Amino acid sequence: MYRQLDPQRIIATAEQLCARVDERFPGSSLSKLCRELVEVSRQTRERALEISRPHWPLRLGVGAFVLAMLGALAVLLRDLRLEWRLHDVASLVQFIEAGTNELVLIGAAAFFLMSTERRLKRARALKALHELRSLAHIVDMHQLTKDPDRIARQGADTASSPKRALSPFELSRYLDYCSETLAVIGKVAAVYAQTFDDEAALAAVDEIEDLTTGLSRKIWQKLMVLDAAPPR
Repeated sequence: MYRQLDPQRIIATAEQLCARVDERFPGSSLSKLCRELVEVSRQTRERALEISRPHWPLRLGVGAFVLAMLGALAVLLRDLRLEWRLHDVASLVQFIEAGTNELVLIGAAAFFLMSTERRLKRARALKALHELRSLAHIVDMHQLTKDPDRIARQGADTASSPKRALSPFELSRYLDYCSETLAVIGKVAAVYAQTFDDEAALAAVDEIEDLTTGLSRKIWQKLMVLDAAPPR
């Protein structure tokens, strides 16, 4: 029961997080981002199921092509009349080398065709994981200007200074929501890892997990600074 991630539970968590953000910061850009994360979570469930299923039309087409290629080779060998006049070792080596090259080319072509399905699935998974990576960077952009140090150190703003209208409590909730959003992004990415056992996809999932963990660590450093700031 607890040995696999349940995509439906992840969707429910994302929906609850979206509701909390929308109730606390209605109409904010972070709320819109959480809605996008909910939609991506739902798409991930469908995409992961599609990637895990066998692509039977492609498999049948590749199998038919390989069988046709082997059949053509068998007919060619049957109708080929060889004259065994190999008078020296050089002719024998040349004959063996030519036959080996043909077999290697046929084997390479068959392997390329049979790996087509995995390569197509890998491309779909990496494209979906790239979306999650972009979402993580967008979350980081949202918390970029949320500086808790400004609460403890008052000073004049410049013309280009961002607006800071959040109270210390609201700022702590905003940063905490950003951290939770990053955690959900990492779990959504992990859904692809448990349904598609591909080295490139697994590496991309690990990179996203490292990215979200690193970004969340920066947020928690801000929360520590905010917690240490004197009350206003």
